[in-house]
Amino acid sequence: MDPVDLLLHPVRLRIVHAMSGGQTRTTTQLCERLPDISKATVYRHVTLLADGGIIEVDGEQRVRGFVERRYRLRRERAVIDADTAASATLDDHRRVFAVAMAALLAEFHAYLDREGADPAADEVGYRQHALWLSEEERVELIEGMRRAIGPRYGNEPGPGRSQYLLSPILFPIGDPPGAEPPSVEPPGVSPAPARRRGRR
Repeated sequence: MDPVDLLLHPVRLRIVHAMSGGQTRTTTQLCERLPDISKATVYRHVTLLADGGIIEVDGEQRVRGFVERRYRLRRERAVIDADTAASATLDDHRRVFAVAMAALLAEFHAYLDREGADPAADEVGYRQHALWLSEEERVELIEGMRRAIGPRYGNEPGPGRSQYLLSPILFPIGDPPGAEPPSVEPPGVSPAPARRRGRR
């Protein structure tokens, strides 16, 4: 199966999330990490990811007479590269976005189902902002986000660190550039009310 097709499934995407940061996990540990997914489903998707080279065996241990494998993520394989993204059709984008949203929703529900979940204390955020941006401002915004997020991609599990899911989404929702801009009333000025005609 093509690496892109392998990644385009909510369960497999969540397994990739669970194994990020250089962690190694057994399938049993992944089942504990994803309690809302049946063990049979987790095992099936782990096998697909391993066969497709997205994850690989990092070691084995014998547990109760069975051989249990530890897996690690191959980060270089668990990405959709720029050339593939550039060649994607509109239907490809619809499919990728639907999978990403399904995984995001599942992860959020799993978080809320966790004992002690506290969105206020964890500063959970899912605000949406409609911004007016020129091309230059859009590029500047994206570069600023990359500068803020990029250095933390390589973070590994450690004391005081928890894993967070960050999912920036940006796309135009208004008229394309060059279209007639909407009229804007000057601040503090309201349009004059229509004069009503009285009877003579």
